[in-house]
Amino acid sequence: MAETAVEREGEERVERVRPDSLVTLHYRIATRDDVELISTFGGNPATLQLGSGELAPTLERWLVDLPVGEHHVFLLEAHQAFGAADPALVQRMALSDLPKNVPVEVHGMIEFATPDGAKFVGFVRELDDTSALIDFNHPLAGKAVRFEARVIGVL
Repeated sequence: MAETAVEREGEERVERVRPDSLVTLHYRIATRDDVELISTFGGNPATLQLGSGELAPTLERWLVDLPVGEHHVFLLEAHQAFGAADPALVQRMALSDLPKNVPVEVHGMIEFATPDGAKFVGFVRELDDTSALIDFNHPLAGKAVRFEARVIGVL
């Protein structure tokens, strides 16, 4: 198990999150204008292994060095959160090239598989009789977000 960062403040030990920590926390992701997208604050906390891809690496870096027990709010611009939207990741595809037996509808998600078995998701932006415009960017790419976290424990 990863070593936990600890510092002394008077007589008290304060555990802090490290880049490779197994951490239990409550977190919330919302839009800039505070429309909630995901939150664990109303239910069970999440336990995540940092560096494993369970949380976006750009969000993980905001957790590093946070002390156990404190609540932090980060207002992140797009480049600090999920990055800029890449126009090259928006592609028009023939309907015949889309996965079979999957409903295709505007604002729907379609899961694709690569030849090596990896899976990725595309968002249907437009649809006509012969093709669909698929966006493979992260849904929050190009958007500022509010990221909140309260670290419960570092294991």
